[in-house]
Amino acid sequence: MIIKDVRTTLLSIPYLEQPAFMAGYDRPRELLVVEIETSSGIVGMGYLQPLLEGIRTIDACIHEMCKPKLLGRDATHIEGIWRDLYFGNHMAGRMGIVLFALSAIDVALWDALGKKAGLPLYRLWGAIGDEHVPVYGSGCYRGLGGDGMIEKARRYVSQGFEAIKMQVAHMHTPLQDLEHVRRMREALGDGIAIMIDVNQGWTADLSIQMGRKFEAYDIYWLEEPVPVDDIPGYLRVARALDLRVVGGENHYTRWDLRPFFGEPLIPILQPDFQRGGLTEMRKIAAVADTYGIRIAPHLFPELMVHVLASIPNGHTLEYMGWLDDLWVDPPLPVDGMMRVPERPGHGLAFKPEVLTECVMKG
Repeated sequence: MIIKDVRTTLLSIPYLEQPAFMAGYDRPRELLVVEIETSSGIVGMGYLQPLLEGIRTIDACIHEMCKPKLLGRDATHIEGIWRDLYFGNHMAGRMGIVLFALSAIDVALWDALGKKAGLPLYRLWGAIGDEHVPVYGSGCYRGLGGDGMIEKARRYVSQGFEAIKMQVAHMHTPLQDLEHVRRMREALGDGIAIMIDVNQGWTADLSIQMGRKFEAYDIYWLEEPVPVDDIPGYLRVARALDLRVVGGENHYTRWDLRPFFGEPLIPILQPDFQRGGLTEMRKIAAVADTYGIRIAPHLFPELMVHVLASIPNGHTLEYMGWLDDLWVDPPLPVDGMMRVPERPGHGLAFKPEVLTECVMKG
């Protein structure tokens, strides 16, 4: 299991359904794929989808700052490698690009270890005993407008989902957002959970005002109501509202999330594996469980299904279908549930043509 090579591939692939979560968003799917090969020929694969700029910078970070620290190491020393990459690269930053690079490597190492052990990750970590994980339908984008969001939500409901997520703020006035939420509840009826994502678009004051109005429509959660660094604002909103206030996708590691543990008013955290990897995701879940906080990861259900099937405080997966067409035999939700793959490692493999025909140019 000695690491003999670290390779990366950058991919650019048009979306099958272009996201409309902000005005003018026209980027394709941009992915970074990292492969870690061991002396015995085992290859672990990790991947990232940053959504905005920076993918080439992450790639440079892997080759300049991480690869020299990996070659010749034992690939099973995942905890030690995580520590050395994190603390060894502090000078360049404890968040951002460095953590994205570390995360892709961490996923690849766990995949390699799972393949070596012949076990899917959730069994390697210690399964909770339920191979089916709840999933909600996300991607009812604000850019679709009121009618478009309702149409997307109805599509999810017709596929058996019992919960959907819609967006507010950024593109519409508070009055328009309130009308969109009212119409969504009217369209879906009382049996479907509705989550609302603000994407850091409001102040604490406005979040409280709007949250109180949303409560009339039995909203399941209000997500990222304020800017990511406004922890006092998060807590003020959570104290003021009866509905759940959630967040965490833009926080890095358990240290960045520590204020939410110090005063546990946020009942559900949504960490993104790209901001610390699978190693850190599991530590976040363990700390959160201490305070009765549940985990609903940000995106990537095909990978996060292993995490939720191996922790006692898993809640639900976020599904948009963004990458389904890129995988060989992807795990897919059926009636709002996703079964964990039983293939060794994370069980994911890009279609060969994706890795050859979709390489980023330049």
